[in-house]
Amino acid sequence: MDREKTAPRPVMIDPRRNLRVAGYALGGTLFMLGMSFAAVPLYDLFCRVTGYGGTTQVAVKAPDRVTERLFTIRMDANVAPGLGWLFEPEMPMVSVKGGEVRTVSYTIRNASDRTVTGIASYNVSPDQAGAWFNKIACFCFNEITLQPGESRTEEVVFFVDPEISKEKNLDFLQTITLSYTFFPAKNASKPLADAASALAPAR
Repeated sequence: MDREKTAPRPVMIDPRRNLRVAGYALGGTLFMLGMSFAAVPLYDLFCRVTGYGGTTQVAVKAPDRVTERLFTIRMDANVAPGLGWLFEPEMPMVSVKGGEVRTVSYTIRNASDRTVTGIASYNVSPDQAGAWFNKIACFCFNEITLQPGESRTEEVVFFVDPEISKEKNLDFLQTITLSYTFFPAKNASKPLADAASALAPAR
């Protein structure tokens, strides 16, 4: 006698479970999206705190002591292709003691025949020096607009943290390179003359 075939039981779908799964998926997506936006400022904060990648520190006042340890600071000035500027420090290098505040001037000149806005980024090398190189004032990340042939002088005020002498693994560090590079400013507003010509009707 054949056994009676049992029909498969229908699968019951729990709508509440589907909603929970969809909620988890949406939450995970929003979390990853939020982390992607937070990654840049968090990385920037990490670099500023640790000096990672040669990112220098920002100080609001000078240290309270000066050591006898001497450092050679090399001034490296660069201009990105297409900017048309000349950029150079007043001196290629300076000698400073730990904790000694120093001011160095740079000359910037627009050698092109057009009005140009530039912005400078910077770092120091070797990377280990970033956590100990402090700037009190500088022109980095400020938009600078120069007319054709115009020149101006900008200054950087800095010191090497005297506490570096406590780091025996950095006893080898004697020379630090401070490197600036000027790039065209991406969001620079157009000069009024250019804007007027752009709005003028074509003849």
